[in-house]
Amino acid sequence: MGIPIAVLKGDGIGPEVVDQALRVLREAAGRFDLALTFREGLLGGAAVDVTADPLPEETLALCRNSRAILLGAVGGPKWDGLAPEVRPERGILRLRAALGLYANLRPARLSPALIEASTLKREAVEGTDLVVVRELTGGLYFGTPRGIERGPDGERAVDTLTYTTGEIVRIARVAFEVAAGRRKKVTSVDKANVLASSLLWRRVVEEVHREFPGVALEHMYVDTCAMQLIRSPRAFDVILTENMFGDILSDEAAMLTGSIGMLPSASLGAEVALYEPIHGTAPDLAGKDVANPIGAVLSAALCCRYSLRREDVAAAIERAVEGVLAAGWRTADLARPGERTIGTTEMGRRLAEAVTAG
Repeated sequence: MGIPIAVLKGDGIGPEVVDQALRVLREAAGRFDLALTFREGLLGGAAVDVTADPLPEETLALCRNSRAILLGAVGGPKWDGLAPEVRPERGILRLRAALGLYANLRPARLSPALIEASTLKREAVEGTDLVVVRELTGGLYFGTPRGIERGPDGERAVDTLTYTTGEIVRIARVAFEVAAGRRKKVTSVDKANVLASSLLWRRVVEEVHREFPGVALEHMYVDTCAMQLIRSPRAFDVILTENMFGDILSDEAAMLTGSIGMLPSASLGAEVALYEPIHGTAPDLAGKDVANPIGAVLSAALCCRYSLRREDVAAAIERAVEGVLAAGWRTADLARPGERTIGTTEMGRRLAEAVTAG
């Protein structure tokens, strides 16, 4: 038996891109004599259709008994009419909470081969290499009370944004540790001129910073950060921020790399970590063999780095991606007008061959 990896393919294009990530990962595992065992479970809409629960107990047990989890994406308009507690997206939120996955790492590095694919000018975007460290189990997405209630003047909606000292301390330490292994700079993003939660965030981050004197710290309001990501992305090394801000800013950072289909992520914090591309389910693309699988493939590389502790395998997968892109192969989201494109399956095949060729 090999190291157990849970596979949750999800909805929309999720199964297509995960299949290609598994293809590449199996090729890399064979080359480096790494024994893995893949076990599938249901999450999101696929789980709702079968069990009426976006996170069945069987899936949660599977994940808890695995070394790591590979995930596609969940959700889609098919399930938009369901009650909030059984929507596909609640499944992934519940899974993160159940496993204690509080730290989300989203690296955004522009491949030299894709400079022209970015919507920004070369002189602005060239050399972009940053990591968004997003707190994942607090903030608006998990706060209570929440909901919509009726009153004499109509409906009233409530979402609650809360953070504790402990939640901020642990995610800040992750960001400073990541930065210590990179260019030694953390940009902590908040809205401390408006939000009480951000005032606490800023104060606690400054306290944690004292543990890392070799790492520089700057504070930035979220609206300023959104602007600076477009104006001067090279100025960022590690961006530390709360849940909702990180969700938004990491999608913005994805476009610096040419396509949201390029970005992987790692959700850490406990023995079992979760790896997924940050794109959504893209139901309009599902089943057409046109989705970009690179974000899923690079998520598998992060799995090798953080959960399997096999830097050699992770680096081999990342080199394969660079090599295929340098050779000019593009899925539709990466291509300029008139450029030839290949599909999801063909991109996966070429990436797997590149891993074998070294």
